[in-house]
Amino acid sequence: MTIHHPLPAQAVEPWLRGTLTDVAPVTRAVLHALELAHEDILRWCADLTDQQWNARPLGLAPVAFHVRHLSRAIDRLLTYAEGHQLNATQIAMMKSEMDPGAAGADVIVEFATTLNVSAERIRAFTPADFDLFRGVGKKSLPTTVAGLLVHVADHTQRHVGQAIVTAKLAKSSG
Repeated sequence: MTIHHPLPAQAVEPWLRGTLTDVAPVTRAVLHALELAHEDILRWCADLTDQQWNARPLGLAPVAFHVRHLSRAIDRLLTYAEGHQLNATQIAMMKSEMDPGAAGADVIVEFATTLNVSAERIRAFTPADFDLFRGVGKKSLPTTVAGLLVHVADHTQRHVGQAIVTAKLAKSSG
């Protein structure tokens, strides 16, 4: 039995490529997590049909939701890290993440664009910023710039995993 895996055997994850050595380790880890997320979404989801992007196998949230949520949550988390509150557009976009009828190509472009813009925003933080207090949401829940940056990475990886599983289920069910 041959198991098809889309990764070549010599593929190395971003954090092991020796790249981004010009940035602080926390920043580098976040950027590598986003790079891996982009590669994984392209690897596992780019070939989905629009119907599969919007499918809800086993009642799960669709792949389109997870990838749109990633794009928009990264923006929101970085807004908090920058010391700002969300604006009306960000809140409206958050409320539309589960909207049906997404075109996969549009979702991928939104994600890639978000990652490019976010990389510059993340690089703007210095290690001196990491301990700065930041309040999240209307309740101003306490965290730090570093806490938000690390959450960008771990939240992203969580939803990428969910998108991959849902993509596999969507492909296998039709």
